[in-house]
Amino acid sequence: MKLGKDITLWGLELGLLSMARGEAARFWFSPEYAYGRRGCPPCIPPDTTVLFHVELLDFIDSEECDLFFELSEVQQDMFPLEKVLKVAATEREFGNYFFHKQNFRVAKHRYKRALSVLGHSCSSEAEQSQVNTSKVPLLLNLSLTYLKLECPKRALKYGEKALEMDQGNVKALFRCGQACLCMKEYSKSRDFLTRAQKIQPFNRDINNELKKLERYYEEYVGMQKEMCCRMFASSCG
Repeated sequence: MKLGKDITLWGLELGLLSMARGEAARFWFSPEYAYGRRGCPPCIPPDTTVLFHVELLDFIDSEECDLFFELSEVQQDMFPLEKVLKVAATEREFGNYFFHKQNFRVAKHRYKRALSVLGHSCSSEAEQSQVNTSKVPLLLNLSLTYLKLECPKRALKYGEKALEMDQGNVKALFRCGQACLCMKEYSKSRDFLTRAQKIQPFNRDINNELKKLERYYEEYVGMQKEMCCRMFASSCG
């Protein structure tokens, strides 16, 4: 189990490692397992024994991931597919955790790491299908993460990769439409979004994005007309 960066006390780290999901516990920590000789001014004096009430709501078990990444490339390629999928799923969980913390750069790194795990060579179409099923959510997550990072070109790239594996994926169509809108590629954006709308005609997000597209396009056309008028006016003068 990997602990978050906000876990700073040695005693708390040891205590959490002894707990099960959903368990509540109380820990008394002597100074050497807590804040030591310095304490934590102004709240905690030096050499203080502290009491923690802890409830472990959830955690991500990374033991299998750690073991996998210690292997050589040849050994990784021989890893059973079931375990490979589990490692990728765990890396995706870490990505989701950092995404929700709005640490998009770290989330992106975790999602890409999960994709690299899924480069596992497949011995049958059934195995490849399983791998692709795991890849699609990662590609969608990467597309959304790049939108958050204001990199629409890369967001489009990963959205289109998801569509290669699942042509009718509404989220992929939506992400591609959003990316194209950010790049002011209005025709392409409309194509992606209308395809998504045909599949889910009452999806509020899609319909709102189409309204936004039309508003932006009208503003763009208005600006183009104004520029033309100014150019002709200056040439006539």
